[in-house]
Amino acid sequence: MTTDTVLPVVSGEFGRKGAITIPKAEPSGKFVLTTTLPGQGRKARKSDIVIADYTAKTWKRGTTLPSTYDKGSAPTVFPVGQGAVIPALDRAVLGQRAGSRILVVAPPAAAYGTTGNAQLGVLGTDTVVFAVDITKVIGAKSTVPGQQQDVPEALPQVNADHSAVAIAVPDTAPPKSLVSKALINGSGPPVTAGQTVVFRHAAAVWGTNRGKEEATLFDSSWSQGPTPVVIGRGNLITGLDRSLVGAKVGSRMLLVVPPGLAYGAQPQKRVPAKSTLVFVVDILAAA
Repeated sequence: MTTDTVLPVVSGEFGRKGAITIPKAEPSGKFVLTTTLPGQGRKARKSDIVIADYTAKTWKRGTTLPSTYDKGSAPTVFPVGQGAVIPALDRAVLGQRAGSRILVVAPPAAAYGTTGNAQLGVLGTDTVVFAVDITKVIGAKSTVPGQQQDVPEALPQVNADHSAVAIAVPDTAPPKSLVSKALINGSGPPVTAGQTVVFRHAAAVWGTNRGKEEATLFDSSWSQGPTPVVIGRGNLITGLDRSLVGAKVGSRMLLVVPPGLAYGAQPQKRVPAKSTLVFVVDILAAA
């Protein structure tokens, strides 16, 4: 939606830090969004996950703000339409294709509000200009491609597709140590600690589902869409966090996590104390 006659200009290549030139005119106070480079990739819809980079600058004062292209920074990864980022970025990507560069003019209400953001150097009166590069769009129903490898009978069996996942726990005692098996070997780069990983997962308790034809899941993003999480920083239980570091993007992992690397003696909702847990994880992306 382009409503201003005089707009900032973004120069530079897609995938590199853009140079934003601010016009001498005053901002209109309206939210403005225009595609400066149309992409050819997947279109971002609500609940999809977007990986994007951006450059930003205040309109009146011309202050260059921190960018995801800065050294030591990383792309921003967020679910579309879920309010996980400021409105300017959320609205910028909705309906746009991967590979697009979007120019966004965001008045305070769409940027950092009337209180601004002192840490970034944004005042409550600042209109902020963003150049947003949409590098990847991950569909809400995405799963990793490939044929699953056979699983030994002593381990849980897995059946998964785009819409559902089923786990069958064998009628045996669980292994005492952490098990990490690639059901599908991904061809992407290995995940490193500190990256934001986008994955789908399903989880079941071994003990309460032992010998059942289909386990009752206590947690699953198969019905809710992928989850972005920073890996290797204690945001997940130890066994899951540890197993994903080093795994390749595009892999489907079967994990059996003993109590000491899960919730230990602390019961959780739908998870009894001292439970061994079973996870199926599709690693869709890492940034």
